[in-house]
Amino acid sequence: MQLFDVYPVNDITIEKAQGSNVWDDKGVKYLDLYGGHAVISIGHTHPHYVKRLTDQLNKVGFYSNSIHIPLQKQLAEKLGKLSGKEDYQLFLCNSGAEANENALKLASFHNGKKKVIAFRKSFHGRTSLAVAVTDNPKIVAPVNETDNVVFLPWEDEAALQTAFEQNEVSSVIIEGIQGVGGIRVASFSFLQKIRTLCDKYNAVFIADSVQCGYGRSGRFFSHDYADVNADIYTMAKGMGNGFPIGGIIIAPHIRASYGLLGTTFGGNHLACAAALAVLEVIEKDNLIENAAEIGAYLIGELKKFPQVLEVRGKGLMIGIELPESLAHVKKELLFKHKIFTGEAKPNVIRLLPSLALTKEHADEFLAAFRKEVENN
Repeated sequence: MQLFDVYPVNDITIEKAQGSNVWDDKGVKYLDLYGGHAVISIGHTHPHYVKRLTDQLNKVGFYSNSIHIPLQKQLAEKLGKLSGKEDYQLFLCNSGAEANENALKLASFHNGKKKVIAFRKSFHGRTSLAVAVTDNPKIVAPVNETDNVVFLPWEDEAALQTAFEQNEVSSVIIEGIQGVGGIRVASFSFLQKIRTLCDKYNAVFIADSVQCGYGRSGRFFSHDYADVNADIYTMAKGMGNGFPIGGIIIAPHIRASYGLLGTTFGGNHLACAAALAVLEVIEKDNLIENAAEIGAYLIGELKKFPQVLEVRGKGLMIGIELPESLAHVKKELLFKHKIFTGEAKPNVIRLLPSLALTKEHADEFLAAFRKEVENN
């Protein structure tokens, strides 16, 4: 049997990882500024994380949600404390797509309405509802197509107002910083407008924080910069530092009932141990503050390059837009300088490193980036 060939892959096999570095099967060391797509939040194989998981595995690895799992309550308490959403409710699942799927479904249960507002260049996942609100026709199968989704231009407040006036809107889903869309930061006024209209029309504000959450932006949720509270926040990626876990936190006015949502693997013992380890390290090592500090440094330095068209982002979620003539830079960074980065089409380099990234690592990247853009 062969693997179903849906991923273009680099000819690299990683065998070891530590902190912000990885090593391939030939012993070559790389700087990881991609974090497995914003997943590695506290650094690879962090000793506290490894111990937490190992200790839990030696006790019990899994049982279903049919029994008490104290780790779930511990996670909810810790997450509430660090996020500042202590009066919210937590539902655990396994991935970002599941988180968004459950959020959209819960919103519709809550207000009995169908229409969802999403935005151009959005990415919310590949499952049925999540992909329906994703602005990429290539990954929307015919069975996923629905008239219940209204796509609006990014940051167009007039179009948003009109959409609410013309539709029975169930929810609005928005990334505080678009990831796949090229690291586009939602303005404070736009997020506040969404909050105002959701309040007026009894709609649910869903803050997709799968990539831009969990401290990556320099705040726990990037939406927090706008001083608004969403009704539902979706999470995954950095939540488990590589262990599959996702979740939604739900405002207190949205009520639960038995059977409303469900999951087999969500909130299992190992997943909760991983998520608790992440929050404990984030808190102990002040990683949200570090993300803000190192991110501001990187953004400031990158803006000095005249070859760069634009630098966007907050914290350690950074997009570097390059001209077509420098489209090769990402490849050169990887194969010539041994630095992993991400990308967004057509020519945006995405930086999504561990929140524990050091200034030395940032300078290593900047030196390599300077060589490539100045020599072309």
